[in-house]
Amino acid sequence: MSDETPRWFDKAIGTKPEERSVTVDGACVRYLSWGDKEKPGLVFVHGGAAHAHWWSFIAPLFMTEWHAVAIHLSGMGDSDRRDEYSHEMWAREVMAVAQDADFPGPPVVVGHSLGGMVTIQTAATFGDSLAGAVIVDAPVRRPSPESEESRSGRAFKMPGVYETEDEAASHFRLIPPQPCDNDYIVDYVARKSVHETDAGWTWKFDPKIFAGTLVALRDQLASVQCRVALFTGERSVVVPQDTAAYMYELMGRVSPVVEIPEAHHHLTLDQPLAFVAALRTLLADWHHSIAFERR
Repeated sequence: MSDETPRWFDKAIGTKPEERSVTVDGACVRYLSWGDKEKPGLVFVHGGAAHAHWWSFIAPLFMTEWHAVAIHLSGMGDSDRRDEYSHEMWAREVMAVAQDADFPGPPVVVGHSLGGMVTIQTAATFGDSLAGAVIVDAPVRRPSPESEESRSGRAFKMPGVYETEDEAASHFRLIPPQPCDNDYIVDYVARKSVHETDAGWTWKFDPKIFAGTLVALRDQLASVQCRVALFTGERSVVVPQDTAAYMYELMGRVSPVVEIPEAHHHLTLDQPLAFVAALRTLLADWHHSIAFERR
């Protein structure tokens, strides 16, 4: 264990995943896998311009009960880029990864921010093949924060190129901006977000990922055919209480809405253990209860 990081974090990232890939509509989609393949499946989906390693310090904490995997969506992380992107395509990638992981039964999908929107699309399209869906601080009724930045800001339009990994990582910023005292997590995620090219060190994501992907997802959320839950950060500017209330109505007023205390939008970074405890509790209940059949 290092002097700067807590034991749980060092143990989590020290649990090296198996790196796997599957081809989806001509693109190589890579993913990370932790745990016993005989256990129920848990699929983690990252946010916009992010990657599977946003879950590398979270997913190993579920290995006792689950076979956990984390996807690199196409256009992001270590997966191939495409000419065009859509929530429907990313949903097919999620299901292709679940099939390749060879889970013993239907998995639960957990997605943050843009990944939460992909989770909604996946649950609406493939709900009969899922055991549940957990939407993590992803809004319905307004664009994702990454999509808004892609239209109004420069962070995702003009990714910089730098001479060294350290210089590139130092320019990493959370979108939307928020405080986070866990510098060791932010630094870990930042360094996994860049790679070396012939021109220098730059970000892994394709700047085109947000073109044409602004979808409200109202109808999709209302039509989800599997168990669904919403996690929000108490201090999130992305899913404030009125948005959470609206989503609760779309989910039929029967699905749990779980607020993580003192958390902002990037709640797995600023309140990781509170998020893990809440998700473990929800999954334990789902694992031992009869699935709710939506009308």
